[in-house]
Amino acid sequence: MTSLLDSIGYAGWALHALIWLPVLGIGLVLWAEEERAKNLAFWWSIGVFVLSLGLWWAFDPTSGAMQMETTAPWIPAWGVNYSLGIDGISLFMVLLTTFSTSIAILGSFNYIQTKQRAFYALMLLLEAAVVGVFVATDVFLFYVFFELTLVPMYFIVGIWGGERRIYAAIKFFLYTAFGSLLMLVGILFLFWKAKTLMGMPTFAYEDFLLVPLTGTEQLWLFGAFALAFSVKVPVFPFHTWLPDAHVEAPTPGSVILAAVLLKMGTYGFLRFLLPFFPLASQHPTVVTTMLVLAVIGILYTAWVAAVQPDAKKLVAYTSVAHMGFVVLGIFALNVNGLQGGLVVMISHGISTGALFLLLGMLYERRHTRTIAEFGGIARVAPWFATAFLITALASIGLPGTSGFVGEFLALMGAFESHPTLAFLATLGVIFAAYYMLPMVQTVFFNKLETDENRAIEDLNTREMVILAPLCALMIIIGWNPTPVLDRMEPSVRVVIERVEEAGARAAASDVLEAIPPVEVTQTLDPEDMNDGSAPAMTDGDE
Repeated sequence: MTSLLDSIGYAGWALHALIWLPVLGIGLVLWAEEERAKNLAFWWSIGVFVLSLGLWWAFDPTSGAMQMETTAPWIPAWGVNYSLGIDGISLFMVLLTTFSTSIAILGSFNYIQTKQRAFYALMLLLEAAVVGVFVATDVFLFYVFFELTLVPMYFIVGIWGGERRIYAAIKFFLYTAFGSLLMLVGILFLFWKAKTLMGMPTFAYEDFLLVPLTGTEQLWLFGAFALAFSVKVPVFPFHTWLPDAHVEAPTPGSVILAAVLLKMGTYGFLRFLLPFFPLASQHPTVVTTMLVLAVIGILYTAWVAAVQPDAKKLVAYTSVAHMGFVVLGIFALNVNGLQGGLVVMISHGISTGALFLLLGMLYERRHTRTIAEFGGIARVAPWFATAFLITALASIGLPGTSGFVGEFLALMGAFESHPTLAFLATLGVIFAAYYMLPMVQTVFFNKLETDENRAIEDLNTREMVILAPLCALMIIIGWNPTPVLDRMEPSVRVVIERVEEAGARAAASDVLEAIPPVEVTQTLDPEDMNDGSAPAMTDGDE
């Protein structure tokens, strides 16, 4: 397979195709007849997914550096380039995006009955924007894609959502846009510093890593970037937009929101926060604050989920709890923690996406999401109950499922640095069973008493095709996570090493503040820093 990909020059054009093929599909969908739009969008997204599978073989799992990099000038006067690349972190986010888009489109066939061409065009635009977020290696380009994701999601929720769709869409847009504007200010400040002190008018990711920042500047910039990404995750207490958006969004919108859009926030933590602002990222107060917010999110939202009468809102709150484990793993600042956070991101995208699909299928049959309205469905729809049970167990982290692997590694990483907070977070695993299993019991295994529930049909062929790969991935990753871990570990180690090395470099820049800019630039030359001569970071340097 690798030789075949090399023979067609796959590495040179694949990332571009993964962005622009969905854009081309938008034109085809809008040009097609209304009744053909969904089929065309589905098969087009399948083609994009199949193309993305080549990344698995084209990617070198022994290297933690950016691979398949390509660069072309975009706005030369501003130092903006159209630069793409992937590493072991973005690889899985791209695969998750293309896979989830195909599944979400297929799951929408019965749900979306109006304005189908517009809906599926927006779904393809959303896929292109999210892939762009994960492969952009120019910070300005990243920001463009990051903001572009707001547009299709706003309309998907606002047009095809529930009764309070306008409120949910506006709340989602305002929360995310406000945080993003602060990040834009931070990006422009970094550009100004790079141009002024280093003579490099560029937005390139690798160049931004070399920008000299004082400890104070790092703290302020960390706050600007962290707020933008925390809203997107969302981290407690910035999570209040998520339950509204999930409940009001149509099923495919909820699937994409849970599977990939939330991951843009935690991806931002890994890609930008830790390497760009190493002093702030390692500051005890900052680390403790982020870990405490993660633990509060895990515990508080679990309790809130447990009392929800609406099944979809219950699952929406579980997303905040799961993403709390991701933040916990990331700010453990070790390999186990970061790998655990990444696996939780993958597992959450699969299992929570499947839960929203199952609840959408249930809503299509009963036109209600109230848990108390159901009961005994396993007697009339055994395959439905089986798929739901597997997904629920993966969601709560049962050993042998993908959820367990990620949470175990994240907690193990947190125990290495903050055992007390890790212990408190472990309680979230127990609470997960407390909110999930009673819902499963009520919906599927209580008495079958009403005629409406007796009339519920089991999964049809299309629904089995949707759910089978999702359930399979939950079990495969749970039993054999090695291929996933092997591909992400080198890139995770690069992030950790960059934090440590850049921390020493930032400390050196603080010490040498009085030296003219040209001398600072020379001191910050990467070749000069590799000899280990940088002074160690001390509390005074912070």
